Amino acid sequence: MEMVQMQWVKADPSSDFKGHLPIARSGHSAVIVGKSKVVVFGGFADKRFLLDLAVYDIENQLWYTPECQSGPSARAFHVALVIDCNMFIFGGRSGTKRLGDFWMLDTEIWQWSELTSFGDLPSPREFAAASAIGNRKIVMFGGWDGKKWLSDVYIMDTMSLEWTELSITGSVPPARCGHSATMVEKRLLVFGGRGGAGPIMGDLWALKGLIEEENEMPGWTQLRLPGQSPSPRCGHTVTSGGHYLLLFGGHGTGGWLSRYDVYYNDCIVLDRVSVQWKRMNTSNEPPPPRAYHSMTCIGTRYLLFGGFDGKTTFGDFWWLVPGDDPLAKRPTIIPNIPSEVMVPSGGSQGTDAKEKEETNGDSLILELADKLGILVSSKEDDSIIDEMEDKDLSELAARFTGENLPTRDQVAGIQAVRNHWKNCSPSSVQLQEVGPMLRDYKRLIVQAHLGKLNSDAHLTSLALSGQENYRFFHFKSASQLRMNDIPSLLEEYKQLISS
Repeated sequence: MEMVQMQWVKADPSSDFKGHLPIARSGHSAVIVGKSKVVVFGGFADKRFLLDLAVYDIENQLWYTPECQSGPSARAFHVALVIDCNMFIFGGRSGTKRLGDFWMLDTEIWQWSELTSFGDLPSPREFAAASAIGNRKIVMFGGWDGKKWLSDVYIMDTMSLEWTELSITGSVPPARCGHSATMVEKRLLVFGGRGGAGPIMGDLWALKGLIEEENEMPGWTQLRLPGQSPSPRCGHTVTSGGHYLLLFGGHGTGGWLSRYDVYYNDCIVLDRVSVQWKRMNTSNEPPPPRAYHSMTCIGTRYLLFGGFDGKTTFGDFWWLVPGDDPLAKRPTIIPNIPSEVMVPSGGSQGTDAKEKEETNGDSLILELADKLGILVSSKEDDSIIDEMEDKDLSELAARFTGENLPTRDQVAGIQAVRNHWKNCSPSSVQLQEVGPMLRDYKRLIVQAHLGKLNSDAHLTSLALSGQENYRFFHFKSASQLRMNDIPSLLEEYKQLISS
């Protein structure tokens, strides 16, 4: 069976959605109830744990916050799943405390109930993974209890509210957290996670014996499927859609015996028909890499929300749609790729580019940016815009401060970016920073000469007024810069900041 060609489309909040969108977060849950709504709960953002509820009405494309009585405490890295119209929540973390409470949300009347269960109660934990078995039971595997990684399996009967720890003979997957667990037919498939000694894993296991009617003895089997299997990771998502399981994103470590962080934005499909791994070829650039995000299947579309890349907590939405979807006709936006997902410091890309630059003298910024999937604007516009209206500068401010800043705090965020440029070396400037830096350089020149900013001014004449230090003022965009211009631009920028 041939895979459908898919395409990433960044959601436009003004046209794709109505209502009040959820704020940026990671470690949250997002589940689909029937075919009518997506329910987002909890998560972590700005050093605080969240307890809010956001609902997406699929038919009306509307985000809203339902009125509920008091429910679970704030938390992230919990498990969440749906049976019929009920969303079940277990565990997670709030502050330094691991949680072991069990809640149900009736999404028809928007009422929370804490469930007093009995039997073999699982210990409080975070980063576990769970899935629904049919329309009555829940299976949960692994997690982290604050002291050790876990490899236990629990079954919860949502009718009797009884937990049962599954007794399994034979081989058992290594203890782990941050993995995925997905019911496929009669088996629970577990992939990846962080292991007991700290390594990040890329193994795939199947657990049988979960369906009473089958009368199978519970047992684990490690699967080694054909195709290009995903690299080891944790904090990824596995989403069931049609004949496929779609794995996206996650966090790993890169290099041989190295420990630098890598965040992924690849799509790998487990084809349930041919039972093999396949790389999903998308026709355009994917979203920035991330982990601890959510991915929800809505008909033939997937909706990606949130996540974390080691520095930034995301609040963006992305659609992954078939090529014939109306959304696929929207113009492509290439995202800025955060520096932490590039090669580590000491990597060769910048050096190689500089060597080529010195040999041919042509601008290689656009070529290099294209290879790295970075947007460098070539818009021919020499107008000076207000710093508060510079979207690229605002995105950098959010990255350096680790949050999406409300308007009142943007000044502090922009100052953080300027301090970064003031103290960084030319080799540490990322390509996606060059355009915002050039615009801010021109802003600072105007402010220095006029004492105020005229957003409609075209002040190219300043470059001809005897101010030889301002060599780049007449440049209309970063695409006109050469690689060996960047150190000079940075030096002039630092002088402007200091003065």
